[in-house]
Amino acid sequence: MMKEATKEKQWVLCPWCGAKTRLQIFQETELKAFPLFCPKCRHESIIDVKNFIIKTKQPDAKTQC
Repeated sequence: MMKEATKEKQWVLCPWCGAKTRLQIFQETELKAFPLFCPKCRHESIIDVKNFIIKTKQPDAKTQC
């Protein structure tokens, strides 16, 4: 049980403002088309994660009301 607690993990940073989000990932974490919300700048980004490499995707254009 202690080995899992000592695994390397990283905070996911907001691609817009660089602030820490509320998400942590391990090396083996894989996310595809994950909606990442930043509590600081209140921006939502779509990300892919694999082996600590985070790639951002541009969300589809939203219609204005």
